[in-house]
Amino acid sequence: MIVTSPELKDALKEIINIGVGKAAGMLNDLLNNHITLEVPHVDVISFSDIDNSLGVMRTTPVSAVRLSFRGPINGVSSLVFPPDSASKLVDVLIGEESFSDDLDALKIGTLSEVGNIILNAVMAAFGNLLETRLTYSIPAYVEGSIASVLHLEMERSAPVLSATTRFTVESYRVEGEIILLFEIGSFDYLKHAVDAALSA
Repeated sequence: MIVTSPELKDALKEIINIGVGKAAGMLNDLLNNHITLEVPHVDVISFSDIDNSLGVMRTTPVSAVRLSFRGPINGVSSLVFPPDSASKLVDVLIGEESFSDDLDALKIGTLSEVGNIILNAVMAAFGNLLETRLTYSIPAYVEGSIASVLHLEMERSAPVLSATTRFTVESYRVEGEIILLFEIGSFDYLKHAVDAALSA
């Protein structure tokens, strides 16, 4: 179990909200579609507990965009959707209905771009807190079980920051999950930076 204070969770939620707010502006400009992004819930858990925290996504295939980040903090960030949510979001954005459970190349490209914008904006918000620029890998689109999507060489006690992300597009509401997996030591570094900012 990862011990965190309510103040730390509130601060992490605010940082993520700053990132998704910027991402929403970029997506609105890029897709010419009014998108509202909210982060109603943030939790910090250990990697070994992640299955129990993701509800229905534990037992259904998911769609995800994933990129690793390096710098003072290291790990992997993912934007994860149940398949029906992924299809619904992409259908609304590109104005087509999906008649197949498989996302075609256009839809994979759209979801990858959405994930890339959101994850980069969120990690940039953390970079601003740390007063440094994080480096990122090229985003990768993956599908499968949550275990396979998040299968990484992580310690079972490694911290995971999970943030529910709510998309509202043209009155349609879709929820996904921003999941940040931290290498051992990286979350402690982030926590110290947040504590320092709170006490400044």
